[in-house]
Formats: sequence, structure tokens, C-alpha cells
Amino acid sequence: MTTGDKVLVGVDGSPASLDAAVWAASYAQKHGLGVHLVCTYAVPSFAAAGLDGGYTVMDDTAVAASAHGVLEEAVAALAGYGLAVTSDVASGDAAAVLVELSRTAVAAVVGSRGRGGFAERLLGTVSSALPAHAHCPTVVVPFRQPEPDGPAPGRHSSGEPHAAVRGGQPWPAVRANLPVQKIVVGVDGSASAEVALALAISEAEAWGAELTAVAAVPVGTGPGLLAWLPAATDHEAVLRDVAEGLDVVVDEALRDHPDLTVRRVVLDGSGAALLTEFSTAVDLLVVGSRGRGGFAGLLLGSTSQAVLHHSSCPVMVVTTKSRPDARGASDR
Repeated sequence: MTTGDKVLVGVDGSPASLDAAVWAASYAQKHGLGVHLVCTYAVPSFAAAGLDGGYTVMDDTAVAASAHGVLEEAVAALAGYGLAVTSDVASGDAAAVLVELSRTAVAAVVGSRGRGGFAERLLGTVSSALPAHAHCPTVVVPFRQPEPDGPAPGRHSSGEPHAAVRGGQPWPAVRANLPVQKIVVGVDGSASAEVALALAISEAEAWGAELTAVAAVPVGTGPGLLAWLPAATDHEAVLRDVAEGLDVVVDEALRDHPDLTVRRVVLDGSGAALLTEFSTAVDLLVVGSRGRGGFAGLLLGSTSQAVLHHSSCPVMVVTTKSRPDARGASDR
């Protein structure tokens, strides 16, 4: 099985995973890709000698059947998008399975804050582990609760999957942040941030979206900021230096994109807090993972994980493994 030229989507039957599948379908449409849905399951194993008389050994048949049911619902939710949709059930650790499949995917998409579903086990740790280890960009779509008077995402009030149509397409979940019109990318000069910037530029061109590059400089005096700086330090000079570095990085990235305008913003504060605040006003955040060094070395690293947990909009996490020349022939 291969996932080349497709967006990989992890689903588990929860409304959050359906929301992520809908976002992935729109992304696939915009980029001319297919969608590959994957539902994983794992059956606990116990030593027979350790079982009490009231327990029976679990058979994975029923669990696998539930996984197939999850995929059927997700495939049905994407039926009106005109996409090539494939699906597969895989046994094993969800994060490990998706990381391996990401080797041949263009992008991977999962939901966050997943609850419910047949096993309640995909969208918790996976939404943190997959972005850090994936071989392609990973988008984590935060789940948004439906309106109080409306049906649960993906279902009629009767509990059956619905086929509601909005804008000519099925609407199985809350279609927040679509289409992507505003993108913010975190930049700190590190290798992963440079890859993130290049990808953000591509996304801005694909969606026709506004792009803003943000560098965070914690030179203030609040908790977690660089309070150890000497009192005589000219904080404005620090901000100017970082702004100059940001201009160099962005100008270099735009060398082959002369028609794209990128707004540049340098702000005093922590990267996680600033990007989380931006997430309330934009449709997509793009961040690098484990960023170190660069002209400031201040933005990424743990920031990407913090943003994943608090962002109001989808977050695309990029590692240096996502760089095309970093993916070996066996990964394609």
C-alpha cells in the first residue's frame, strides 16, 4: 500500500477526526491530491496465567469490524468532494503506523482533543507525537464544538450519519478556517523554520492567502522572558537586529516568488503565546519543530508543541525531514 500523491488522515470515529477529514479533503482539492484514510487499532494482550476466571481472551475481530465501520463513515463524509479516497485498517500503535505511512504522503492530517469514538485512543497522543516524527508536514486540526442547538458533527439528531450539504459539499463537521485566507508562519532562522517558511509560501500561493512571517523576541521582563539581560541592554536595538535577520531570511525565501508579498512582524514576547494569539485571527499556522540556533534561536522548539495544544486554528508542523531533498528515494 502506498500513499503517494495523497493526504494521509488518521480517523477514529470521533467528531474531531471527522472534522480533520473534512479539512484534509479541502486541502486535497486545493492541491490536486487524493485522500488516504487510516484507522488503527490495538488489542491488549494478557498472559493466560494472569487472567481471573471471569475474564476471556479478547478477539480482535470485533475491534477490527469497528475500525472498518469508522472508515465507512469517514469515506461517506467525503463522498461529495470528487476526490480519490482510499482507506485502510491497520493494527498497532496509531502514532507509529501514521509516522511510517507519512514517508510517502504529501501531508498528514489529524484532529486534536479527540473524545469518544470506538476506542478513544487516536487523537490524544497522536496529535503530539505525529508532528514531531512525521516524514511530511503534519496538520493538526483543533475540534470545535457544534452550535448548542445543532446536531453533533457528522450526525443527524437521530444519531445517524447525515448528508447535509453546504456550498455544494457534504458538511459532516464544523468547517472552521476554510478556505485558508490568512496564514502565519513562525520564523527564527533555524533549519526547520526555513523549511516551514518555504512551505508557508507555497501554501499562500496555492490558496491565494495573505502570509505573515512572525519572529518572537522575549526581551521583556515577564515570566519566561530574558530577564537576565543587563539593564543597560537596548531592547529596541535587539528588536531591530532580529527584524533585519527576519528580512534576510524572508527575502531569500522569496527569491523565486517575486509576486508574493510577505508581511514581517517582530514582537516582544514568547513564541507560543504570540502564535496562539495569532491563531484566533488566521486560518493556518505554520511552525517548525525543534528549531534551534539561527539568528535568534528564540521561537520554536517546545513552542510547536505548546501551540498545538492551544491554537484556535489548524497548525501545520514542519520538520527538516519534510524538506524534499531530505527524503530519500525509499521514502518516495
